[in-house]
Amino acid sequence: MLFSEITGQDRIRRRLIKAVRENRISHAQLFFGPEGCGKLALALAYAMYIQCTGRKEDDSCGSCPSCQKNKKLIHPDLHFVYPVVTQKSPTTVSTDFIREWRELILQNPYISLNQWLERIGTENKQGIITVKESEEIIRKLSFKTYESEYKIMIIWLPEKMNISTSNKLLKILEEPPPSTLFLLVSANPDQMLKTVVSRMQLIKIPRIDDESISAALKNNFTLPDDEIKYLVRQSNGNYNIALSLVSSSEEYRSNLENFIRLMRLSFGNRISDTLTWIDEISGIGREKQKNFLSFTLKMIRDNFLVTCNMQELSFMSREEHEFSVKFSKFINPSNVMLINEELNKAYYHIERNGYNKFIFLDLSLKLSQLLKMN
Repeated sequence: MLFSEITGQDRIRRRLIKAVRENRISHAQLFFGPEGCGKLALALAYAMYIQCTGRKEDDSCGSCPSCQKNKKLIHPDLHFVYPVVTQKSPTTVSTDFIREWRELILQNPYISLNQWLERIGTENKQGIITVKESEEIIRKLSFKTYESEYKIMIIWLPEKMNISTSNKLLKILEEPPPSTLFLLVSANPDQMLKTVVSRMQLIKIPRIDDESISAALKNNFTLPDDEIKYLVRQSNGNYNIALSLVSSSEEYRSNLENFIRLMRLSFGNRISDTLTWIDEISGIGREKQKNFLSFTLKMIRDNFLVTCNMQELSFMSREEHEFSVKFSKFINPSNVMLINEELNKAYYHIERNGYNKFIFLDLSLKLSQLLKMN
């Protein structure tokens, strides 16, 4: 991927290019930032620039054999690790899904974990990076480089490594083989083992600025200005959300529909219909359930802003706003923090493999009380 193909992040791009040109490339770097900020895209462009044999002052040449292979993610000295699901075999590793990875990343390097798990058909399980994967990393990096000056290992979402995996990689992260670079790309570095983070050069990636998202949408899609303005506002610095909204994301529509149903059912104490909804939401997979709860937290926040006459700070679509015109009056200073607490609690228990039907039943019962507080 070329640096010029990345949306925004000019300051980070200049910093990475400067490090290469001044031969100050750290052997282990952690790119971290919120979802959709382009951290994986930056890591890909950085790797391509490092391995480019016709390097320009501000970007890869894009035409040398190394760049041609990097564009297809098939360079023999570029390796990837990402969360997978071991439901079929405990020895499952990233390379078992390399075809799917290449296809999806070439289509959209701003993807979320949920999109990746959907692509490999394992959205009902949580992705992890196993001990077997760490053994594969050590084995691959023990070989000499094939073509490039550097072997580059990109680990996407290293927070999905369990403790055993992390511990197994500590030594190689601190003292890697010659000509080896680690680029870790994290959305939640706080969830990583501190001893791993301490061995990395940290590169914080901010949310993408509105102007850059607007420019990218104008260049890549034929959309009216008012629609672009809405997409930029709704995305809140997350280019993946902007892309999902452009394509009328099925997941977004599902989250909005489930939010409206849950709020109406909880307020109306419709137990039978609520149990039907719980059966449905319990069958969509934990990553989608977590995504729905995150969406619900956002909607509660935005509705509270409407209640406080601060709707200019909210980021709602037209469909969200239509529902919120009447619903927002039920989100007030008396209950907003309590509702947030229950949603965060549900997210916590879903993430830790709690029994989802009990979790959503408890949530709906709590909401039926909280929504009636004045």
